[in-house]
Amino acid sequence: MFASMLGFIIVLVVLFFIFLGIMASLISFAEKKSYTVEPNSVLHITMTKEVYDRAPKDPMSLFSPAGFDMEMNPGLNEILDNIRKAKTDNNIKGIFLDLSFMPTGLTIVREIRQGLLDFKSSGKFVIAYGETYSQVAYYLATVADKVYLHPSGIIDFRGISADLFFLKGTLDKLDIEMQVIRHGKFKSAIEPFVTDKMSEANREQMTAMIDGIWSTMLDDIAAARNIDKTQLNQLADNLDAYDAGKAMSANLVDGLMYKDELMATLREKLGLAETAKVKTVTMSQYTLAPDASDEKVSRDRIAVIYAIGQIMDGKGDDLTIGSVRLSEAIRKARENDKVKAIVLRVNSPGGSALASEVIRREVLLAAEKKPVIVSMGDVAASGGYWISASATKILADPTTLTGSIGVFGLFPNMKEFFGNKLGITFDQANTNKYSDFPNVTRPLSDYETIIIQRQIETIYSDFLKLVSEGRKIEISQVDSIGQGRVWNGIDAKRLGLIDDFGGLEDAISMAAEMAGLTDYYLWSLPAQKDPWQQIIDQLTGEDNSTSIRIKSELGEYYTYYQYLKEISESSGIQARLPYDIQIQ
Repeated sequence: MFASMLGFIIVLVVLFFIFLGIMASLISFAEKKSYTVEPNSVLHITMTKEVYDRAPKDPMSLFSPAGFDMEMNPGLNEILDNIRKAKTDNNIKGIFLDLSFMPTGLTIVREIRQGLLDFKSSGKFVIAYGETYSQVAYYLATVADKVYLHPSGIIDFRGISADLFFLKGTLDKLDIEMQVIRHGKFKSAIEPFVTDKMSEANREQMTAMIDGIWSTMLDDIAAARNIDKTQLNQLADNLDAYDAGKAMSANLVDGLMYKDELMATLREKLGLAETAKVKTVTMSQYTLAPDASDEKVSRDRIAVIYAIGQIMDGKGDDLTIGSVRLSEAIRKARENDKVKAIVLRVNSPGGSALASEVIRREVLLAAEKKPVIVSMGDVAASGGYWISASATKILADPTTLTGSIGVFGLFPNMKEFFGNKLGITFDQANTNKYSDFPNVTRPLSDYETIIIQRQIETIYSDFLKLVSEGRKIEISQVDSIGQGRVWNGIDAKRLGLIDDFGGLEDAISMAAEMAGLTDYYLWSLPAQKDPWQQIIDQLTGEDNSTSIRIKSELGEYYTYYQYLKEISESSGIQARLPYDIQIQ
């Protein structure tokens, strides 16, 4: 027995030191080190992992259990910086886009595409290659001087479909009644719980959204490939791009070639011998290369504050917006005299109405003191628009989803579920008539419903007022374009919900111009934890940011997991986008 115990203890000790070794390796890999770019190199861009507006610093996210490898995943801010840096780097002769499937939002991809367009003005080459292209990957590839495809590859070019899932059937089988209280005929966030298909209002807004996004994609592809939009739609209708030969004939690509032939093309571009090795620099490596612009010293700062994910009460993390953490970051930037302007990068479907108002109040106070420019990402709707409305200026992409000015409340009645499915019953002893309000073990009374409806109406009225004041639009006009209706960026600009089109770098340039700055330092907020602290907080339960690892395991099914998780964690009245859109 003692021998077995000793062996068990020894194994635990060995595993502990192995764990420490792995952690040390991950942290060492995550820490920034200098990288020297060799002359005549090519910047190699692949995006097989989702690109966030700002990459989380969780060292565990670098580790892939399936492949036992480690890989940095730069954020949009780093990618744009690298493309800008490569434009004037004499050691970088061109960019190689190695593309296939891209699990990244279209708006972020468009910002990268704009960065590449600017890079091409230097006269350096951009070449794209894919063994197969998803729609978003092909959209990015069309920015290149030449687009190549594997001879047996395909281009997934078929248009955009909005595929929504509904839970009413499941809830009916479980005898769970979802009690819904809302304001706004377009507030379709509750539809998955009360119906088995889209309402006509929801179908109307969904069709308008995807038509606008598809049209924007076609405009850019048509201009890049010199193909008429009508022809592009015909190619999508017939699925012609699923045949490499037809894709070539239709001028969707410039050539069909194998990877070795592509490398030969790169050698020719670089003036190398047939047997010479092409020197490539990954995006992660190039992030560590020196940047001449960093040598400028300036006392003035522009704070870039990242608001990513669902809005909730509490601290949050790099992929969720906690009202405490984000409002502290905005307040810190407002009170710092070195900060002359603020850029608030919003990529959020919304969430808690109360948490949104806590954050918006800080945005309003900051805008009274210095310029606050909102840069909208893929989505800035409901609570995401709430926290944006009081900014000095709002920029968005034509493909951004925004608006969704409406609120709702969900209250499950699980009495029949507990009784019929589990045989559990409940009884209460209360001091007052509504001491147990709200309670999932019984339905809401008429009076309780009136109380909640009153809260909903008050919050919706507040929403209309703050948008009216922030955007200088009459309340009646806000109400007419509100009602929970979701708009794409094109319609949002027409309606006055945003000021202009532009990405993160455009927002930074506007902030600098409004603050009268030529030289400035970018200060990224909220502050990210160092790798060791991140691990300690995860082990002690202070940090539960496991989203990236779960996402890598679940792949495309992560959307459903995330949706159910966010619903289960929601509390209070919500101002949230009714769905999550992923364009592939």
